[in-house]
Amino acid sequence: MRSKNLEYEHNQIRTTSVSFLEAYNNMLPSGFPRASIELLKKFQVAHPVLFKHGNEWSIDKHRKRLMDWLSTHHDV
Repeated sequence: MRSKNLEYEHNQIRTTSVSFLEAYNNMLPSGFPRASIELLKKFQVAHPVLFKHGNEWSIDKHRKRLMDWLSTHHDV
């Protein structure tokens, strides 16, 4: 039970784009497009409402949205 709480807490942490990128790509299922710093910057421009606190990322808030966005924009 405690490991689920640790995972939840980890997913809530606000972090830098570099740390988010590493965690995102490591948890990504095979076959999904990988993210890069360049793509994260394009995602931020496309979704400014998600970045009210500047360049802060969290797995909980951004992972699913980025995954959906990348599926249609990975060749941008």
